[in-house]
This record gives sequence, C-alpha cells and structure tokens, in this order.
Amino acid sequence: MTTTTTSPLSATEPLKRAARTGGSTRRRIRKDLLRSRIAAWSAVLVIGAFGMLPVYWLLVTALSTTDQAFQFPPKLIPTELTLHNFSALAENDQLLKYLVNSMIVATITAVLSVVVATYMGYSFSKFRYRGRRSLMHLVLASQMFPQALLLVTLYTVFSSFGLLNTYTALVLSFTTFTMPLCVWMLKGIFDTIPDALLEAASIDGASRWRTLHSIVAPLAAPGMIAAGLFAFVRGWNDFIFALTLADKEKQTLPPGLVSTYIGEFQTAWPELMAASLVVSIPVVVAFMFLQRYLVGGMTAGSVKS
Repeated sequence: MTTTTTSPLSATEPLKRAARTGGSTRRRIRKDLLRSRIAAWSAVLVIGAFGMLPVYWLLVTALSTTDQAFQFPPKLIPTELTLHNFSALAENDQLLKYLVNSMIVATITAVLSVVVATYMGYSFSKFRYRGRRSLMHLVLASQMFPQALLLVTLYTVFSSFGLLNTYTALVLSFTTFTMPLCVWMLKGIFDTIPDALLEAASIDGASRWRTLHSIVAPLAAPGMIAAGLFAFVRGWNDFIFALTLADKEKQTLPPGLVSTYIGEFQTAWPELMAASLVVSIPVVVAFMFLQRYLVGGMTAGSVKS
C-alpha cells in the first residue's frame, strides 16, 4: 500500500493561483471603472461645450466691431475687442425704459401667479368638494391650447375694457399661462404635507387661514419660490404678447430689442448681442441665488409621504 503525501509547496499553490486571479480581477475592475469615468467626463465636456457655444458666440459678437461681426468666415477668437457696444447701452434711454417695464411686469406676474396658485393648489390638495376634479382637469387642459391662438381673443377682451397698452394687460396675459403650471406644482407639494399636521393645528385653535399662512406656507416655501421664478422668467422672456398688447411706452425687453436693433435692411448684431447679454444678467443672478430653492421646489412634490 502506497501513501501519497502533499508537500507544503503544492498545498499553497491553489491559494497563490486564487490570489493571482483575484488581483487580476481587481485590476480589470479598476480599469473598467477608469474607462467608464473617462467616457462619462468626456460626454459631459462635449455636451457642456455644445451648450456653452451659443453663450460664447454671444459674448464674442458683443465684444466685436461691426466689420468683424460680418466677416466671413467668422473667427472664433476676435483679434480686436471693443466695449463700445456695452457703453452705448447706457446712452439708450429707451432701452432702459424697456428694462424697467420688464422688471415691473415680470415681478408682478411672479407675485400674482404664486399668490393665486397657492390658494388654488391648497384647495385642490386639502379640500374635497363637488367639481374639484373637473376644475383641476380644466386648469390642466388650459395648457394644451397654443398661446398664440388665444392672442386675438385676449386682444379683443382687453380692447373692450380699455386695457390695451397698459401693464395690466401684460400681467394678466402672462399670469394666464403661468398659473396652471404653478397650481399643479404647488398642489404636488401640498400633497406631501401630512394631514395630521393640519389636524393638530386645528385642535390647537388655529383657523384654516392661519394654518395655511403660518404652517403650510413656510413648509412649501421652496416650491413657491420655484413657481415664482418660473413665472418671472415667463414674463421676462415673452415676445408676442408684449409686442401685440402694448405700445412702445409699455413694451418689455424682447420686442424692444427687436425694434431697436433689427431694421428692414440691416441688423446691428454687436449691439443686439451686447444688449441681450446685459438683460440676461437678472435672470442668471436670480437662478444663482435661488438655485437650492428651485431644485428643492421642483422635487418636493415628486414623492408622497
């Protein structure tokens, strides 16, 4: 009878092979992760460059002379820079008037949209009454109509009430189209607030009015800010309603820029780009300071508690 003995060297061989296999697997995993990160960052850089190219071209044109702006082929890096296009903005009193009009109309539109949407959204979320669901669907269905389709109707209504060429016509028309989205946005946020919290406030003697303003509104503040920012941008950027419902004294920036720098035979592109860059600063600043509220408000109503 023969006895087979295993030497210590042969006993540790499987462990060594397993260690080598495990090491190669970890290296392969690290390489795969590195490749995926490189691919992801490359995609981000390409998409970011593509998205920032219009902004860069806007800045380049604003800093270029008229001859360079119309040069063909165009140069991505201008050889001569000038600030004359920006300094000329301060001398244009009518453009400053357009800026003031936009600020007034956009601010009032944002405040009015948030106030009305808060009460409507709270009513849809926390009260049950006949016709509630039909009214909710009616508010949602109003977003399905093209806005330009309602322009003739709004023009006739405002003309019959003597509201043409006024801030009131612009604010009411902008609010008409911003309010439905604001209502549904705030309703989703109010749905996340537990009813037990409202019942506790009622037991403590708080009225429905105080419950809304002292308890619900502070909790829904991020969503209200997000809705107000959306309404502000809508009022700031509108073109066709501001062009049709208001005269030159009450027009806002979009139609004002077109009438100032775009003519029948020529367009002053450097001046127009400089003005566009300057008037976009308030919206950019608002997004920078309200970014955390905007993100929180847009996602607050996505999950029910």
